[in-house]
Amino acid sequence: MQNDELVTNGPCWVELATTDAAAATAFYTGLFGWQAAADQRPEAGGYTMLTQVQGPVAALVPQHRDGQPPAWTVSFLVEDADATAARITEAGGKVLVQPMDVFALGRFAVAADPSGAVFALWQAGEFGGSAVLNKPNSLGWVELHTRDVAACTVFYPEVFGWSCSPGEHYTQWGLAGRDFGGMARMDDSFPAEAPAHWLPYFAVADVDAIVNKASGHGAERVMGPMDVPDGPRIAVLRDRQGAAFGVYLAGTEG
Repeated sequence: MQNDELVTNGPCWVELATTDAAAATAFYTGLFGWQAAADQRPEAGGYTMLTQVQGPVAALVPQHRDGQPPAWTVSFLVEDADATAARITEAGGKVLVQPMDVFALGRFAVAADPSGAVFALWQAGEFGGSAVLNKPNSLGWVELHTRDVAACTVFYPEVFGWSCSPGEHYTQWGLAGRDFGGMARMDDSFPAEAPAHWLPYFAVADVDAIVNKASGHGAERVMGPMDVPDGPRIAVLRDRQGAAFGVYLAGTEG
């Protein structure tokens, strides 16, 4: 990500839906040094905020339906969740959870692009999103994995106004001249049943050290560590409950 501040229509937040909130909390706080604080209100549904010194950086939520696979969900900051939800439908996507208020914190919705990749919208109220981006142990890049690159290349610019810079094997998304994410085609290396999805990458000070630490706590190495040509050092991991996430060397984004 080439922007250290939240921008409208850019990524602003990530939430992990997991089968074992206690185990996931222990794993991620141990891995990234985050602090965890569960919202004790019954109506909050077990929502757990994950923070570092600067403030909130992510959250954990219990799964809300049987069979839901553990996964991170990326949220994009919008000025009007209802208007954006309407554009999603017009552009060929689906609104899975209609816009709704979350206390006085903001308004959110859940949607899927034409290839089925799920993401969320966040219209800020009292809560704007992550307090820090691009710094070690915070969100720094978001990546769409899809089998329908052509449809998504049209969909996201229509909905969010993103720029699209396609390459031979990888497309980069941007806003106002600053790239914040990318898109990769899902090939035969992905299981046939694997759905299209958004993958968050967290910036870290030492990719290899984080991978070794995560592996020592039961995480699976999916990819890397490896150096991307003309790019950062990266790795992709899967936590013990099965949720995938990436890490990359801080200061080398974009």
